[in-house]
Amino acid sequence: MSQHIRRVLVRSLDDITIEQVPAPVPGSGELLVRTTVVGVCGSDTHAAAGHHPFIDLPYRPGHEAVGVVAGAGEEAQGFAPGDRVIIEPNLYCGACTQCRSGRYNICQELKVFGCQTPGAMTDLFTIAAGRVHRVPDSMTDIEAALVEPLATPVHAVAKAGDLTGRTVAVLGAGPIGLLTLIAARHAGAAGIAVTDPLEAKRDRALRLGAAAALPAQAPDLPVQVRSALGGPVDVVFDCVAREQSMAQAVDMVAKGGHVVVVGVGAIGTTPIRLDLVQDRELRIEGTLMYTAEDYRTAISLITSGAVDSDEIVTATYGLEEAGKAFASALDPEHVKVLVTVAGR
Repeated sequence: MSQHIRRVLVRSLDDITIEQVPAPVPGSGELLVRTTVVGVCGSDTHAAAGHHPFIDLPYRPGHEAVGVVAGAGEEAQGFAPGDRVIIEPNLYCGACTQCRSGRYNICQELKVFGCQTPGAMTDLFTIAAGRVHRVPDSMTDIEAALVEPLATPVHAVAKAGDLTGRTVAVLGAGPIGLLTLIAARHAGAAGIAVTDPLEAKRDRALRLGAAAALPAQAPDLPVQVRSALGGPVDVVFDCVAREQSMAQAVDMVAKGGHVVVVGVGAIGTTPIRLDLVQDRELRIEGTLMYTAEDYRTAISLITSGAVDSDEIVTATYGLEEAGKAFASALDPEHVKVLVTVAGR
């Protein structure tokens, strides 16, 4: 009789259960990985609420995953049982124009492990050996779980170009916003203002190195941000991606400035002042996920001590408590919520 494992199934925010499924067997070129830690992402909670534009319900989550290699299929090279690994979950075709140019994060056929395929919020999973990175010995599993969420801000910051000596605003102090703050600081930004509705998250941003942290709901927020930074903002990272935040971004950014949309927008339309975009010659750019280079940068930042995991990780739950983990991830007082998977 085949071994069965636990796997989280999300039908809605109110219907998150554990299913029993046969243990996976690695195919050619695949690793069998035993999950140790997996994060709950904002995209996970958006999907569970039915609001994510690219994830259909039901789904089986887990794309921010750390694990230990438990076995390997034929032709799976470079790893051995016992190796700790982080998954890089973008699954790409390798043949389209974007993949051939190295921009596989925007592959024409892109799928994301744990979003469009069953993920790592389970005891065991299989994944191509080419989609994992080795965890440095000096890095804890909790720190390793932050590599994937940090890689997204690292990629967004790189899209903005050289930040040395430039002023930056980060809209939103959730996990991605705070990690964007960290990535921008280490890219040389001269001053960074962070906005968020919650005082606790603004205080956290200040502890992580923001020059100013301002209430997102302030009616004169663009004025306050410009005042805090001594003038119009060179680059705005919108980690909220809603109508209000985009309006604020366009209003506060300097003429000729750059707005980088990092957050996942809601389904539907978001009005933008195109008259201001045109008149001020603004650049508005989306950013999606990351590449291996961004992972390497994220790993380097974490191993250097640039990321205080105690400030980012605010709750952990066992696999059987996945529903509670999702509920906590929706609580605005929390930042990053993790699910830990005990060995069986």
